[in-house]
Amino acid sequence: MAKRKVTTKARASSTKLRARKTSSRVRRAAALDGVTRFGLPLLISAVLIVGIAVVVTTFYSSATSSEFFNVRAIDIRGTDRTPLEDVKRVVSSEVEKPGVWNADLGEIKAKIEKFPFVKSAAVSRMLPAGIRVDVVEREPAAVVRLSSGDYLVDTEAVVLAKATAAEKNFPVVMQGWDESKTVTATPDNLARLKLYKKMLDEWKQFDLVSRVKEVNLKNARDPIATIEDSGRAITVSLAKDNLGKSLRAAVEAVSGKGTKVRSVNAEGVSPVITYLELGNE
Repeated sequence: MAKRKVTTKARASSTKLRARKTSSRVRRAAALDGVTRFGLPLLISAVLIVGIAVVVTTFYSSATSSEFFNVRAIDIRGTDRTPLEDVKRVVSSEVEKPGVWNADLGEIKAKIEKFPFVKSAAVSRMLPAGIRVDVVEREPAAVVRLSSGDYLVDTEAVVLAKATAAEKNFPVVMQGWDESKTVTATPDNLARLKLYKKMLDEWKQFDLVSRVKEVNLKNARDPIATIEDSGRAITVSLAKDNLGKSLRAAVEAVSGKGTKVRSVNAEGVSPVITYLELGNE
């Protein structure tokens, strides 16, 4: 009877072991079936997506670099003092190899804005084969005398380029410009430009611009003009708040006396003349 009981226990244990093995095989089969059912389609999809991406990228690169996008038209607008052909050369050199579609518009813009008179530039594509550039130029506001010669400056006190004799809008040269890089240089120069404009506006009203050769605005509170009479240059200290009338009074006071006069102080009610030899009048 004892032997029979042992055999029954062993048989039961063997049955349980076979059941566990069978259950394990079932679970592995189910897991494999799940991977096959869901993993394989995902893998195939990923391969297809990568393949499509490669094809599209290759096609895009080939298409955008084709002759279809070679630059054939360059439209430049807004240039007056900036040489048109120089701007076109910049655009052509940047677009020739990559074509219109792949051209670096930011780089083109940066290079065009290095021209002295260019304040800003907007660059755009005109597909399939054109580039358009809209330029905003700096407006000259005065001719100033620097240590290296006479230069045009704009309303923001930016030195632009050397002035030529053809600058009819600015027949009067300004002296006293601060060429230093100090924190006060730009604000002081802007104040000089404001005074310079006021001078020209008032003198045009009195038809006196042609009588003035230059102005010294080193000290903006004490503006000095240089006029000419009888072939001789005469300095005139002007009333800051009455630039037109004080200059006219000085011009009338020295008329025909230029060979004898050193300077005129026209800051007061009546001009005070300093003669070359006779002293004050």
